[in-house]
Amino acid sequence: MDISRIKKPTLLLNENRARKNISFMAGKAREAGISFRPHFKTHQSAIVGEWFRDEQVGQITVSSVTMCRYFMEKGWKDITIAFPANPAEIDDINAIAEKINLNILVSDFEQLSAFAWKISADVGVYVKIDTGYRRSGIDWNRYGDLLRIADLINEVKYLRMAGFLTHSGHTYNARSKEEVLSIYNDTRSKMLHTRDILPISDTKLSIGDTPSCSLVTDFNGIDEIRPGNFVFYDLTQSRIGSCTTDDIAVAVACPVVSVNHHHNEVVLYGGAVHLSKEYLTEDDGTKTFGKVVSLSNDGWTVDSIIGSVRSVSQEHGVVTLANNSEIKLKPGNIVAVITVHSCLTTDLLRCFTTLEGEVITDFCGK
Repeated sequence: MDISRIKKPTLLLNENRARKNISFMAGKAREAGISFRPHFKTHQSAIVGEWFRDEQVGQITVSSVTMCRYFMEKGWKDITIAFPANPAEIDDINAIAEKINLNILVSDFEQLSAFAWKISADVGVYVKIDTGYRRSGIDWNRYGDLLRIADLINEVKYLRMAGFLTHSGHTYNARSKEEVLSIYNDTRSKMLHTRDILPISDTKLSIGDTPSCSLVTDFNGIDEIRPGNFVFYDLTQSRIGSCTTDDIAVAVACPVVSVNHHHNEVVLYGGAVHLSKEYLTEDDGTKTFGKVVSLSNDGWTVDSIIGSVRSVSQEHGVVTLANNSEIKLKPGNIVAVITVHSCLTTDLLRCFTTLEGEVITDFCGK
């Protein structure tokens, strides 16, 4: 990689780290004897998807019908769309289900009723369970509602009950391994209880959050994991303890455009449309939209932090420099920003440059 050729915010990808992360999670699932259905919404790339095939992965998760069609056309034949099925896209869902093994997601009876009788090809249905995240899904203990959905699934010719699915997204707010494990144990207990108390046969339990999948060692009772962010990890996962900074596989290369010595700040060409507006709160209450580290042709290093991105506007990133940093920045320098949320950053930039200089532009459409 020749960083002198970088002229604008550029998403860098350390392929070796990403492959190592994939191998780690695939091996963890094999050792636990459970299915591994990784979520591809983090990388959204056919090229990166092939790295999963190298680990014998044959079933995947996506977040939209568009993404499903993209990966189907790249040869993937077993896909779960882990977003509540959109009644407006039923014709597309039917077309896809005629070609591959497709699972969809329902989160309430009214949603299912809006499209159930329009399904014309065999489709597996996962029922979304809310175990505490409060984003979507049916509360784990609303057994009457769950039975009502199960009865309708059994009534419709082309639908089959695939299982119960949850995403414990509240683990992303955790700040320790112990807190993640506590949330996971609570989630697991609720999912097991839901399955045990409902007279529905052959129901799989599927979980999906990266913190739990990274840190849990006992998946007893769980049938499937669907993590996605783990392929790259990010500053949030490092803060939680899901990974180390040496596991983070992406960073955004940003040019320094100005230096304010009076305020000990620099301005980067790299703002909200590149890094996203996700932030972490530091111990002193300040926000950080990313950590700035040094960059060379061999990649970035996290041995010392140059500064923190304290604010972002559309194109600007304002960096407060670390008082103890020995690196003195000037306009024209190229630095790397370790981002708060790699999924959003990837979706914004939609182009990888590997440390070997390969440019990857094959992404699913929006």
